[in-house]
Amino acid sequence: MTELHESAGTGPGDAHFTVFTDREGAAAVARSFARGGTRVLNHPSGRPWLVGRWHDGDIVTARAGRAALAVIGCCPIDAAELERHAGRLRDLAELDALARSLPGSFHLVAALDGRLRVQGTASGLRLVFHAEIEGVTVAATRADVLAAALRADPDEEQLAVRLLWPVPHPLAEAPMWRGVTAVPPQDALIVAPDGRAARHSRWWTPPEPVRPLADSAPLVREALAAAVDARTHQGGVVSCDLSGGLDSTSICFLAARSPARVVASTWPGRDPADTDLQWAEQAAKALPEIEHVVWDAAASPLVYTDLLSIDDLLDEPTIGVMDRSRVLHHLPGMAERGSRLHLTGIGGDHVAWCSEAYYHRLLRTRPLFALRQLRGFRALWQWPLGGTVRALADSRPYGTWLADSSDRLRDPLPATVGTSLGWGMPPRLFDWVTPDAERAARRALREAAASAVPHHPDRGLHADLEQIRACTRIIRQWDRMAAKAGVPMASPFLDDRVIEACLAVRPSERVTPWRYKPVLTAAMSGVVPDACLRRTNKAAASMDAADGLREHRADLLALWDDSRLERLGLVDGAALRRLAERPATPELRDAVLYSTIAAEVWLRGLDRSTEPRTPAPS
Repeated sequence: MTELHESAGTGPGDAHFTVFTDREGAAAVARSFARGGTRVLNHPSGRPWLVGRWHDGDIVTARAGRAALAVIGCCPIDAAELERHAGRLRDLAELDALARSLPGSFHLVAALDGRLRVQGTASGLRLVFHAEIEGVTVAATRADVLAAALRADPDEEQLAVRLLWPVPHPLAEAPMWRGVTAVPPQDALIVAPDGRAARHSRWWTPPEPVRPLADSAPLVREALAAAVDARTHQGGVVSCDLSGGLDSTSICFLAARSPARVVASTWPGRDPADTDLQWAEQAAKALPEIEHVVWDAAASPLVYTDLLSIDDLLDEPTIGVMDRSRVLHHLPGMAERGSRLHLTGIGGDHVAWCSEAYYHRLLRTRPLFALRQLRGFRALWQWPLGGTVRALADSRPYGTWLADSSDRLRDPLPATVGTSLGWGMPPRLFDWVTPDAERAARRALREAAASAVPHHPDRGLHADLEQIRACTRIIRQWDRMAAKAGVPMASPFLDDRVIEACLAVRPSERVTPWRYKPVLTAAMSGVVPDACLRRTNKAAASMDAADGLREHRADLLALWDDSRLERLGLVDGAALRRLAERPATPELRDAVLYSTIAAEVWLRGLDRSTEPRTPAPS
């Protein structure tokens, strides 16, 4: 079933591929994607089905009768079970149920009677794109692969959009090149037998948040344990972040119950007030069978480290480049200790907690309860009364909110209370963004607002999904960087089954001013010692960011000396250079430079890419 090129093979955790129908025209296009190091999985006809790079441990395939299935990524399903599903498959829509039942994080690809179905994860961690190339619809897990085949240059309007802080839904999902289409995470791509017609079919809907916490805690524990087991059941050595926070501590304790040997990794903060190390050591004492590695805080790279030398192949700008060196720095040390995979607690903040925006609806359905809770939130977050009342009274539909935001792009950053209780943080542009870029971003916002639909009518659930997907867009790129560094990363909290279990909890019990992450503390009771579950805060790492601005001022100056964004007329390079000379400027505290740096680093990465570009089909 598999034909391998002579130099085939890639490291685990970095699977990426294109998908083709069983047509001669598609086969001709597929040949242009096959080059040294590429693997090819064929249709029964011998024509290419999947073309790309993957490790043997990252793929399970099966064929039965008229159907073929492939699961690429992390999923504990074996070939025999997948073959049983293939044998029963009569309609591609039947795969909705399979995709909603399997643990892990993976792409699911199917071929049936000449049709294709390709889907990623509802979390957005694994995405799908498609483009028409030589009259053939080609699906891919990376947008840049399709753009290279089209010989397309980055879309300048989309670059202007990416200078927004933040980039709101649905603009954040748009690829960086015209001619490439993104499949929304909740949809699957269906390609007709002719290899041309394509449509999106919804396979995932978020659960309604109605389940009591008492009923939910066992289900959350089961889902998170299954997510960790999917990565650890094969044994060997795995490493885990152990920051001392509830999220990474939970992952560590679950991994310690597996057949794998666990190496726990702690980076103490530079801030003397940071208590992460004390909490991490307390957790490690309860896990005597693990190896606990504590790194030198002074050796930890700061935010903004190595921005000028990033050469990762990324298919969109990501603010993750700011922390890239910090995220990857300890992975070689984990590899030396035998780690085959590094588990993180990333995503716990996004699924075990939730947006206070749910109280916009709760105030209307349970007013007395909501008012009591809102008084607590006001005290906790120091929300002013007037701003709280205005935010709760704001009932604009999402499209109207988005359109209104387009007229206020140069306003000061909004008050926290409006962001917390509304549809999210309205986007802003800053002084160094040119009027041309502003006009392009405003035009894109208004066009999107005309038909924009929120992730969910409840602004709380919308905000939760928005934050989860904003997180996974970063983690998706970090995962690629980590695989390149030699130890792939995994974030079990961002598996679809874990997200579903958490989203189903009643928001009145999931987010409260009186308890810290009640879903996770309830779910981990009996797994994590009570003493470790008593933590009610987390470190902010603000000193690392401030120190990074000061220490890497020269790099930031160099970044703008020959700015690609400035060449395109999107930023004022002189203004950015002046700002780099004043790293203590108060306005930089809110990370407002991140989106601009991300776009600049991404453009530079395209220039220095050493991987051969896929030629356009002849």
